[in-house]
Amino acid sequence: MECRDGCAACCIAPSITSPIPGMPDGKPAGVACVQLDDRLRCRLFGRPERPAFCGSLRPALEMCGSSRVAAFAMLKELERVTAP
Repeated sequence: MECRDGCAACCIAPSITSPIPGMPDGKPAGVACVQLDDRLRCRLFGRPERPAFCGSLRPALEMCGSSRVAAFAMLKELERVTAP
């Protein structure tokens, strides 16, 4: 599966606890990463500064569903069940 153009659910929905350039404390769930550009693409994609968490996310039906709305719902639920 390829990333869905204009989605960026994985860059908004989950919390990220590791530092991100421009977000030294990571980011809370539901907040857009500062590294998203105007086309909702990651400015750090393929770069060593990209957090390992982000690199571990791979588009898959189980995470992305069939639409951007589904991806947000699935990632929100994943965030809920994995919260400390």
